Amino acid sequence: MGNHEIMFFIFSYILGSIPTGFIIFWAKKKDDIRQEGSGNTGATNILRTCGGKAAITTLFVDVLKGAIPVIYGLIHFKYPPMIIGGGVLAILGHIYPVWLKFKGGKGVSTFAGVFLAYMTASDGILIFPAFAVVFISFLIYTEYVSLSSMAGVTGSFFIVLFTNIAEASIIILFITIIILIKHKENIERIRSGDEPKFNRRQNG
Repeated sequence: MGNHEIMFFIFSYILGSIPTGFIIFWAKKKDDIRQEGSGNTGATNILRTCGGKAAITTLFVDVLKGAIPVIYGLIHFKYPPMIIGGGVLAILGHIYPVWLKFKGGKGVSTFAGVFLAYMTASDGILIFPAFAVVFISFLIYTEYVSLSSMAGVTGSFFIVLFTNIAEASIIILFITIIILIKHKENIERIRSGDEPKFNRRQNG
């Protein structure tokens, strides 16, 4: 591995670790988002504590954090695991940001950004649509954002497993497991009936 590849991975992690929700919440309320709501820095907690516009901005930037390394990788590298590896490091940066003592979001928006960008490569054409369809279907049926996110990520892994980028499936399995572990508290709240549901009319 040369210097170019090493710098690519470092850049991907640093970009992913930018704490979007933390910055937006602090700019608006001069407070720490980790002390509000679920304590998560992602778009869902921003929606509940800071409103729709702030949540949309958070979501957009978090998606970009995953997309930018993949777009760069598609231009400069030919090996799919290398390209997706940059995206995975962006996801890990989002989940474990160095700026917040490695306590960040759950990585789903950045995960979606990785495969939205990878759609520009023919091998990845099905991954983001699969994520979106599964996510939206679960959200409509259950109204749980967390459960929908877990289902979308898991569905994406199986699409990767059965496509021409199967050599990257171990990488995606690794990040899928981390994202599911990060949702442990959500799973416990769903089981106990305490997990908040997404209400479009209330949150719109």
